[in-house]
Amino acid sequence: MRVLEPVPGFEVRRVQPYQATKRYTCAGCARTIEVGVGHVVVVPLDAVDLRRHWHWGCWAARDRRRPVG
Repeated sequence: MRVLEPVPGFEVRRVQPYQATKRYTCAGCARTIEVGVGHVVVVPLDAVDLRRHWHWGCWAARDRRRPVG
């Protein structure tokens, strides 16, 4: 099982494949996270409406990536 390290100022949650009932766009690579794919949800504690969904690999590499866009 992958370990989610705490990130100050954010709540980081694991979404299991059976919980992934919608398609999302990954904040790390701008590709689609399909229904049924486990991923990570990151919620800023001071702005919960700005939550973002990430592929596992994109979240793990977030410090080594260029911003999307």
